[in-house]
Amino acid sequence: MGEIAKNKHFWASLLTLVVPIAVQNFFSTAVNSVDILMLGYVGQDELSAVSLANQFAFLLFGLLFGLNSGITILASQYWGKGDTDSIQTVTGIAIKIITCATVIVSALCFFAPRALMAVYTDVPVLIEFGSRYLRVAAFSYIFWGISNSYESMLRSVERALASTLITSSALAANVVLNAVFIFGLLGAPKLGIIGVALATVISRVVELALCVTDALRGKLFAIKPRLFISHHKLLFGDFLKYSMPALINDGSWTLAFSMYSVIMGHLNSDVVAANSVATTVRELFTVIAFALGSGATVMVGKEIGCNELDKARHEGDLFCLISLGLGIVTGLCILVSRLYVISFFTLSDTAQGYLNTMLIISSYYVIGQIMNTLIIAGLLRAGGNTRWGMKCDIITMWCVSVPLGFICAFVLKLPPMWVYFVLCLDEFWKIPFVIRYYRSYQWIRNITR
Repeated sequence: MGEIAKNKHFWASLLTLVVPIAVQNFFSTAVNSVDILMLGYVGQDELSAVSLANQFAFLLFGLLFGLNSGITILASQYWGKGDTDSIQTVTGIAIKIITCATVIVSALCFFAPRALMAVYTDVPVLIEFGSRYLRVAAFSYIFWGISNSYESMLRSVERALASTLITSSALAANVVLNAVFIFGLLGAPKLGIIGVALATVISRVVELALCVTDALRGKLFAIKPRLFISHHKLLFGDFLKYSMPALINDGSWTLAFSMYSVIMGHLNSDVVAANSVATTVRELFTVIAFALGSGATVMVGKEIGCNELDKARHEGDLFCLISLGLGIVTGLCILVSRLYVISFFTLSDTAQGYLNTMLIISSYYVIGQIMNTLIIAGLLRAGGNTRWGMKCDIITMWCVSVPLGFICAFVLKLPPMWVYFVLCLDEFWKIPFVIRYYRSYQWIRNITR
């Protein structure tokens, strides 16, 4: 531990990069979470419906995270090498692919919202409310996708603060507009769920406008539009090579996690409401931990790009120790705050009981979640290794956790909290294998050309 304290450069870089990313992750999560929090004042059905509808935003986030991992993996190593042209080219490749993907997702949400909501619940009122929300919110996904790619590039070149300022501005716009449209402030009509969706769309437009403004300023290097629209065969191949396994990994993980909501959504409305709140709380409490993973990709990837492989290995070990401590602290915070969280929301007595149990389970669940995320989505990707994590998550989620969840809920018909307990074992099935592979250090590779 003395060696950790002496590594002043590591800690300085960690704070400079991870703190802004943590703040940004908080704001990014909060843009969707604030909808849930503010709808808690409107009603339980509205809260539950938007939470289920936001599963599509959650799935889209998995898609974006996977594709933008291609930016982070390549750009962080090229940043260490000093090749800014390649960074811009890779970012342009991601934006083109993501724009096509988000257009498809938006079209589905706009033209078939009821069919999509029916996947998550069979409660008519939740389908009705959720469909209204999705039809409007669908327009925000395209703007979000483009902004997310640009912000990934900013983090990869150690401009995390600029990325944070952009996202925080979007959150501020969303919070203000939510209040205006939900409660009818400043002479606006009370739009309820429609107002929440409209506020989300406007906030994403603001976010994209700020990204374009930042790009035109050329803070670190002059932006060359031709690089964003050009076709570079070798870099396109590299992008697909490293981003597609990450996309499959994150896509399969988010889809499996979304299946948990499908299982819970077909139990009863009290479970749906409690799970909505528990998920939101857990996401907000783990933003620092997930920022640690993003910071690890950039910092360790930069060292690998400079061919400082021993230093990359050392920093990876430090990140693992920090993530373990952070997981324990995060779990304790969830445990201590659970009574305040329960009293904050207007829920039925049954839903409050479910929420209490879910938060207790979440308090230890986050330890495994934080450790696995750091290694799989942070350190392994810093070395360009996206295939191992993909295989690990597919096996544990789709061959173990999801089937067990369905069996417990619909075959054995266990009580809802037993089903939730079984679903929350997913991180612990894989953690011994994850740590063992990390300790082999086979993932450390310089992939720049």
